[in-house]
Amino acid sequence: MVSLLEGIVGSDNIKIDEPMKRHTSFKVGGSADILVTPVSIFQLSEILKLCKRENVPILVMGNGTNLIVSDKGIRGAVIKIYDNLNGCSVENDTIRAYGGILLSKLSNVALENNLTGLEFASGIPGTLGGAVAMNAGAYGGEMRNVVFETEYMDKDGELKVLRNEEHEFGYRTSFIQKQSGIVIRSVLKLRKGNKDEIKALMRDLTKRRQEKQPLDMPSAGSVFKRPEGHFAGKLIEDCGLRGYQIGGAQVSNKHCGFIVNTGNATARDIISLIRHVQATVKMKFGIDMQTEVKIVGEE
Repeated sequence: MVSLLEGIVGSDNIKIDEPMKRHTSFKVGGSADILVTPVSIFQLSEILKLCKRENVPILVMGNGTNLIVSDKGIRGAVIKIYDNLNGCSVENDTIRAYGGILLSKLSNVALENNLTGLEFASGIPGTLGGAVAMNAGAYGGEMRNVVFETEYMDKDGELKVLRNEEHEFGYRTSFIQKQSGIVIRSVLKLRKGNKDEIKALMRDLTKRRQEKQPLDMPSAGSVFKRPEGHFAGKLIEDCGLRGYQIGGAQVSNKHCGFIVNTGNATARDIISLIRHVQATVKMKFGIDMQTEVKIVGEE
């Protein structure tokens, strides 16, 4: 399998038995059998087709800010998009960007071109592809408000296009996520604005994040989706779980919606803490807490 992949991407873009803690913001996880970083859409398509023919399981990832990889690692191939497919271009009030670009970089591109509407995403630690797939949002903004066209690749390596309502954006979900598609490029429609005002709003949101979120510790951002009519962090705090710890995993003292790696956490610690929080909130309030993070790898 490795030699076949080398025929597509070359040996420099393949790693064997690669520790996934190097590729996730939680800094935990066992090794992936194969990690491959395609440098073109053609290579990505060929990898997907090869894996399907050879019956090799795959996981496609961006920069790993929304993943918990199990301690036993991942069997099969991990395809990492973030390292290469990350360019963008601007024309008037429209940005065309590859799925691997970081939202922070994309927000700065909008700022430099006096475009408003993407300020909310400036502090979301992920890629455009992941953000579009899950309709990421913060501070009243969501990707659904700015994305009007997306080129994606299906599981068979075929390119397809969605426009406007075809994205089926919902709360932290979309058609692409439901179909396990891979965002290749998205077209964002923004508005012309005042550069100083855009910069001021981005600075304000950054300050609010720094004050309220544990940005100095490994985490995957907000662990849980917001239950309808409630706030996840408030429910967790009301259960008396602020600072609760299992092994090296801890409910953040700064923001109860975050779980942090205090330095020596294992994936098992983090997953066990997630399950404990879910069970406790269910018992006290009768509310099911669904995860925003994705747990992957061998059980």
